[in-house]
Amino acid sequence: MNRTQLLTFVGILILGFALSASAQQTAKGYVFGDLNRNGKKDRAEIGISGIAVSNQIEITLTDADGNWELPVRDDCIFFVIKPTGWMTPLDHHNLPKFYYIHKPAGSPDLKYKGLPPTGALPDSIEFPLYPEKEPKQFKALFFGDPQPRDQRELDFIAHDVIEDLIGSDAKFGVTLGDILFDDLSLFENNNALIALIGIPWYNVIGNHDINFDAASDRLSDETFERYYGPSYYAYSYGPVHFIVLDNIDWGGSKPDGTGSYTGGLGKEQLTFIENLMPHIPENELIMLLMHIPVYNTKDAEKLYRLIEDRPYSLSISGHTHWHAHRFLGKKEGWQGKKPHHHVVNVTVSGSWWSGEPDENGIPHSTGRDGAPNGHTIINFDGTQAVIDFKAARRPADYQMNVIAPEQVARNSDKTELVYVNVFNGSEKSKVQIRVGSDGDWITLKKVFELDPSYVALKESEKGREKSLLNRPLSAPVNSYHLWKVDLPQIPQLGVHRLWVRTEDMYGRTFNASRTIRVVETLPEIQEEPPEKEAE
Repeated sequence: MNRTQLLTFVGILILGFALSASAQQTAKGYVFGDLNRNGKKDRAEIGISGIAVSNQIEITLTDADGNWELPVRDDCIFFVIKPTGWMTPLDHHNLPKFYYIHKPAGSPDLKYKGLPPTGALPDSIEFPLYPEKEPKQFKALFFGDPQPRDQRELDFIAHDVIEDLIGSDAKFGVTLGDILFDDLSLFENNNALIALIGIPWYNVIGNHDINFDAASDRLSDETFERYYGPSYYAYSYGPVHFIVLDNIDWGGSKPDGTGSYTGGLGKEQLTFIENLMPHIPENELIMLLMHIPVYNTKDAEKLYRLIEDRPYSLSISGHTHWHAHRFLGKKEGWQGKKPHHHVVNVTVSGSWWSGEPDENGIPHSTGRDGAPNGHTIINFDGTQAVIDFKAARRPADYQMNVIAPEQVARNSDKTELVYVNVFNGSEKSKVQIRVGSDGDWITLKKVFELDPSYVALKESEKGREKSLLNRPLSAPVNSYHLWKVDLPQIPQLGVHRLWVRTEDMYGRTFNASRTIRVVETLPEIQEEPPEKEAE
């Protein structure tokens, strides 16, 4: 072989390797209508055009025959973005199966299992979709931080929340992170419990759902991915477009077994969202789902730039263990024409399953803003969303707590206060009280203070922590849904009814009442004599 022939041969080899590498860098697949729902493409079933598929960064649309191609990395997840009018398969726990995980080397050796090596890419990655009628009006359930430490606390969730929801007419549900409390071996039991509700269930990753022994943020989601797939993704239902975010930025484990996280999205995720936007109609509602509140996410303003020109957007998070409606504007970096509505969702676990157990052994776990533990129900209607607060094991109309003295002295110079904690209240709510059925309505002032009933509850349990059979309540925080007013003078002796009404941001009215006793003079408080020390 002469020099010219040798160079030609080497060139052919290099070209062959280049073509081979190029082929390996492209994943191919197919999206088809699975009419008989068996998960396989049968002869009569055809591909669906115009369906978005992603590799966690780029997004492509299927061609006229349902085919797609995307670049591939050694550790990435391919997923179909569920479109309106179609549904992905569900597994035995009603978890949507919309993804293919590509981890040729598998997950690293971690305390909680990730995934085994997936090997080489298949020739075709197929995503079946089922046709489904999706109404313009529908409801969905949202859980914040169920956060069970062990099976005992999973049982609290079962009896406190799940049993009342079995057979719900909601179209799907979402857990907004902190699905568990560090022990990732509980994912299987948790999923089996949530599956009893009987609806598809989506999951957001929280800071207690990650692998704390992972060396980097990229490797911190391995166990989550094993059960739920990608930590960020998107899907549509009816005319609403949901974008699930991973805003847990893990700093990596340290040699001494510690580590820390911050709220952040990162470049790849922001690129995915940017690439997604052209595929969402301009005049339809976008809803962002995340764990840490958006205003505590370090690159939130980059996210805002991607959605703030849209006329309809909403976002929801968990994490804080209190409930609030925040309306974000220029102060928070939002530059849209109208404020962005962000919901900090009530948590299923309330104050981390703390406080006195009831007759069923379940801690009351009142939230540290004075609201009960529970979940939200969101009723969607086109571009509008109405958010309802549902307290655990309480009737739907239990929407506020009226805090007033048990008795007051007639014609007393002492000012007595009435507080009303409207659990789902916001700066757009109006709260009023009156004494009796014919008194004048008095408007209360919204305040940002500690809920006095929670403060009193924590004080009453002080010193009895060991007898609670659980852990003490957390420290109180200022409430975003508290109102107060001076109690008006009540000249007549006897028992009177204090009426309360509130009008929410949607124009709906809720009512509550409380009795109050008027006496001539209040009895003097007798101080208890000090106990004698035992001799």
